[in-house]
Amino acid sequence: MTEMTVVIGSDHAGFAMKEQICRYLQEKGYTVEDVGCQGTASCDYPDFALAVGEKIRSGQCRWGILICGSGVGMAIAVNKVPGVRAANVFDPAIAALAREHNDANVLTLGARFLSLAQACQIVEKFITTAFAGDRHARRVQKIAEIEQKFC
Repeated sequence: MTEMTVVIGSDHAGFAMKEQICRYLQEKGYTVEDVGCQGTASCDYPDFALAVGEKIRSGQCRWGILICGSGVGMAIAVNKVPGVRAANVFDPAIAALAREHNDANVLTLGARFLSLAQACQIVEKFITTAFAGDRHARRVQKIAEIEQKFC
C-alpha cells in the first residue's frame, strides 16, 4: 500500500464529479485507481462501494473516495466491508474530524449537494489530516470489536 494511492468510484450521479476529482488528485501527485462507473447511464452504487471497500480492506489503497447523489448510499454500502470506516462529509472541518478522531479511510461525497470547489477542499482536508491516535485509538478499536462481533 502506498500513502499516495487513492481508489475512487461513483455511480451515474457522481460520475462527472469523480472524473474531475481524479484529475485534481493526479495534479497533486496522487496515483488514482478508478473502479467506475464509466458514464452517466443508470447503475447501482453498491457495486462501486464494494469495489472501493475491497481495495481498502486488502491494503492496496490507503484512501477511498465514493461519490453518488447524496453520498449516503455509498457510505452505508461501503461501511459493510470489514475494516472500512467511511464518512459522508459536506464540510472540510468534518473531513478533518473524520480523520483525526475516527481514522476514516473512505470519504463519501454527495455530488448533488457540493460544488467541485467544495468537494476538492473536502478531499484535500481528508487526505492530508492525520489520525490523532491517543484516546481516539481506543474508540476506533472498540468500533473494530463491534465489527468483529458480527463478522
